[in-house]
Amino acid sequence: MIDLSRSSLEIAPLLLGAVFRHDSPAGAVAIRITEVEAYIGDGLDPGSHAFRGKTARNAVMYGEPGHLYTYFTYGMHVCANVVCSPAGEATAVLLRGGEVIEGLDLARERRTTAKNDAELARGPARLVRALGIAMTDNGAPLDRAPFALEFPAEPVSGVATSLRTGVSGPGGRAPFEWRYYLAGDPTVSPYKRHPKA
Repeated sequence: MIDLSRSSLEIAPLLLGAVFRHDSPAGAVAIRITEVEAYIGDGLDPGSHAFRGKTARNAVMYGEPGHLYTYFTYGMHVCANVVCSPAGEATAVLLRGGEVIEGLDLARERRTTAKNDAELARGPARLVRALGIAMTDNGAPLDRAPFALEFPAEPVSGVATSLRTGVSGPGGRAPFEWRYYLAGDPTVSPYKRHPKA
């Protein structure tokens, strides 16, 4: 695993093409990451959970890099982030989309509403469900079981950027083009502008 003690803005594009694996009691699922979003904190990024400082909810963002930050959203979904930067700086990368490359049958069982395999982990909540990640995984290290994060030997080509999808307020506008994705990949979720952005 590469050194994650750098800003999420540096780490986010490097995560594209990386393999994220979860060995759960039900079995293993691995995805090739195709879409991410970077977030930073402490008054710098109005779209970040850490914009107004440390809370019980976002405390993991302020911890050591290389850990999983999970949160509950819309009263029904769990999303997962990779914590970056030195402890105390609160930056993270949201995992937004990926291609299931191992454990396809298990991912299909977890995502019975997916119309095809490209939809299994397309979108942050779908990705989490396909991987079997739960809120109880908040703070888990990514360099040992049950998780593993393997970066590609060389950065991938075809990286595109855009505004972050579904982010309200100023954080969903320029200059926050901090969504990174593999252009043309069918597992990348469609961009959706928040009506209040």
